[in-house]
Amino acid sequence: MNTFYQMWGVKTPAEALAKIESQKASAVARMNAAGISEPRNLEEQARILIGDDIFEKLVKGYTEKQWGRKCEDLPAFIIKRLPVRMAFDNNYFNDKYQGIPIGGYNKLIDGLLDGVETATGVDFFENRAHYESIADKIVFTGKLDEFYGYRFGKLEYRTVRFENEVLDMPNYQGNAVVNYTEREVPYTRIIEHKHFEMFGQAVYDCPKTVVSKEYSTEWTEGMEPYYPVNDSRNNELAEKYRALAAQEPSVIFGGRLAEYKYYDMAPIIERVLNLEI
Repeated sequence: MNTFYQMWGVKTPAEALAKIESQKASAVARMNAAGISEPRNLEEQARILIGDDIFEKLVKGYTEKQWGRKCEDLPAFIIKRLPVRMAFDNNYFNDKYQGIPIGGYNKLIDGLLDGVETATGVDFFENRAHYESIADKIVFTGKLDEFYGYRFGKLEYRTVRFENEVLDMPNYQGNAVVNYTEREVPYTRIIEHKHFEMFGQAVYDCPKTVVSKEYSTEWTEGMEPYYPVNDSRNNELAEKYRALAAQEPSVIFGGRLAEYKYYDMAPIIERVLNLEI
């Protein structure tokens, strides 16, 4: 509702809903006039889900900046995870509980791996035969296409680049994460790290702050892949690799890269907890 109020000046859920429904109806009418019965891409899906104004001002620029592709070239399902709430609630997700581990995820992982023999900075593929020989099952979270030697061709990925700054001020933006939806702004968000764990006066007791500007870019060799690119070409290619993976009884493929699927943190943890080994 805060977004709808700033955009249209509406003050009640009924007023906001009426505005959205009007724009959605116009979008559906345009599609029907063009002989389109179902949304064929992200842009068409977004316009009938949230209307033209929200799509143009908040979704289009950010999405094309994030994925490096036009909204009309991305699949419709991507936008369906966008929550729409008629409430004055600025949280992105609808989950009842939201947060991160105290001390961050590194501290959590350190605890989970305490007492477990762990090797970092090694390449599975450089000594693949050895690793495959020492375990009955392997949990593989790397790139699915690389596991099969790029047999059908290479999948595409997106990655992110961070610019970090230490600023001589206690509070830069008043929030941990602020997204920038404009296509003209080169970064997708600014992260101010102290707000993840510092609150109230504690923010000002620390006279400096660290911020990170996040830039989305196309992945190339030597970079760390972050996101699968869910367009038609990559999805068709990924299905070929998934068919091979389904025939690997001794390998569990898990995560964004190994499944070539976008996951948020909570769903991937749920998937691990429900995994039958």
